[in-house]
Amino acid sequence: MKTSTISRTEIVKSNHDILPPHDHETQAFGLTRKHPIALDQTACNASIDDLNQLLADTMTLRDMYKKHHWQVSGPTFYPLHLLFDKHFETQVELVDQIAERVQMLGGIALAMAPDVAERTLIPRAPKGREDPSTQISRLLHAHEVILEESRAMAREATKNGDDGTNDLIVSEIIRTNEMQVWFLFMHVAQETL
Repeated sequence: MKTSTISRTEIVKSNHDILPPHDHETQAFGLTRKHPIALDQTACNASIDDLNQLLADTMTLRDMYKKHHWQVSGPTFYPLHLLFDKHFETQVELVDQIAERVQMLGGIALAMAPDVAERTLIPRAPKGREDPSTQISRLLHAHEVILEESRAMAREATKNGDDGTNDLIVSEIIRTNEMQVWFLFMHVAQETL
């Protein structure tokens, strides 16, 4: 097995700018820009905060699906391997839709894994392999977290007059997560009777 000839420390030390450095942000995280979308900035700011929470949790769920896709084992390996990958792809689409809505409202979307890890409400899965029943249980819990917060956030967006955010949450996030819960739950339905 070939091993790397460069250590992590050496990589960090050897990091140099290919282009001239640009040490300034054009918009700091947490600061919003007013876009001419006929929506009060207070409503935009509330939705941006809510959507970044949903984004962190959706990115976590997305990554859990890929982890479980890679690590599933046992007699149901093949159908779960395919199901987890299909759900992963759908969550990828949701991540993009949520992040773009944050940008439309004048905010900055969470993007980097450490930032997501700090913010997510979904418990971290262990690095090792789990049995399919535990994987499904973990995924169902993550969906439930997202659905609970989505419903509250949709009501808040409506109250603030942010119909676009409400529509995204209800039409895409809630409906997609409910559908995925149904598919997952059917794999363990006999165990819960």
